[in-house]
Amino acid sequence: MNLEALTREASQAALEAGEIIRSHQNRDVDVVHKEGGDTYASQVVTEVDRKAQDAILQVLGPTCEELDLAVLTEESEDDHGRLEKDFFWCIDPMDGTLPFIRREPGYSVSIGLVAKDGSPRIGVVYDPVHDVLWQATKGEGILRNGEPWTLDASSEELTFTYDRSFADHLERDRVLQELEDYAHSIGLKKLVATQFGGAVINACHALENGPGCHFKFAKPQEGGGSLWDYAATACLFEEAGAVVSDVHGQPLDLNRSDSTFMNHRGAVYATDENLAQRIREILTHSP
Repeated sequence: MNLEALTREASQAALEAGEIIRSHQNRDVDVVHKEGGDTYASQVVTEVDRKAQDAILQVLGPTCEELDLAVLTEESEDDHGRLEKDFFWCIDPMDGTLPFIRREPGYSVSIGLVAKDGSPRIGVVYDPVHDVLWQATKGEGILRNGEPWTLDASSEELTFTYDRSFADHLERDRVLQELEDYAHSIGLKKLVATQFGGAVINACHALENGPGCHFKFAKPQEGGGSLWDYAATACLFEEAGAVVSDVHGQPLDLNRSDSTFMNHRGAVYATDENLAQRIREILTHSP
């Protein structure tokens, strides 16, 4: 299977979906509710999400037929083909629907190719607001807008991107203090904590502004993001030489058999292993 060719197909699909999203970003759109996790952001969907999904599947459909690939996408029911096929496309046609509805930046198209064992092989993210296309192919590194990109973690600040639910989390103040203490311990000037958008854009912003991190607590309630929120960015981080894991240091369970949610083991994204290890300690050792 030619992963580079498939990356080009996924990139084309992301760009076409992004164009649809961009054409609607200043219009009123119909918003409906769907079954989702325990947050409002996971329960809203727009006509634009569905149009973007249709555009992606139009491009990637032939690859599924030719190569016997399964598909998991946010706006369609999981048919569990991902558990039977060797590879599946993992698609979020518009991550960050809530920022989109509010006409704020922070939404993107996310397309990953994942092996049956849950390992990411391709990651494509398109930010239609800033016109930035990220492409990662296993073993081939990263392209940003068509140019080779390498991780730069030389900032004097520690960037932490978080989702909206973190603002009300019981552990919020402790986590922020411990991250700030860590930043100072390694000679950084300060911690910059920001809610930058959906999970995908949050991860990309942390990667672009290293040292940086983004993480989700493990929790018993359904939620914590879904497979399609992490598949593409997991590949980006791996190809950047950064770190992505669950809160216990194990690889993300990107083909979880019993659910599409990721709350069971959380997620940790970090631009280096020392930062990742400190985050895991913070998340798993509550006072």
